[in-house]
Amino acid sequence: MERRELDPVVAELVAPYPIVVTTMVAWGDMDANSHVNNAVYFRYIEHARLKYFTDLEFLRMQREIGIGPILSWTDCRFRRPLAYPDTVSIGTRIRDVQSDRFVMDSIIVSHAQQKVAAEGKQHVVVYDYRNHCKAPLPEEIRQRIEHFEKRGA
Repeated sequence: MERRELDPVVAELVAPYPIVVTTMVAWGDMDANSHVNNAVYFRYIEHARLKYFTDLEFLRMQREIGIGPILSWTDCRFRRPLAYPDTVSIGTRIRDVQSDRFVMDSIIVSHAQQKVAAEGKQHVVVYDYRNHCKAPLPEEIRQRIEHFEKRGA
């Protein structure tokens, strides 16, 4: 689903986020309490994070020269339970860009409830996968982040 196809309430909630991924809640995402299991929220957030990295071409860079992102820390604040049937839109943005790391903020919006279901934060470090150590953020990626973030502003 394209951003322009979103319900206006959902679109407004994800508007500040340059990357938005929309997916259906699957029956199998629910647990014995008949709501989406907390671990699935992290999977939704991961899906949007990887979309951002793919669009940045950071994953291509990782394959080519071994420099790429690695998740160092993540959290999620659960605001509302999700359940099947529903669709969620996950928005992701980057802030606090430093020489070798940055912070990503994510939001999960329920289409059925038209409300924020969860907010996530991820700390990402730039990593040299060939030498197994931190690396500086490539200037090419820094510029792309600035470009992407202007789209969400």
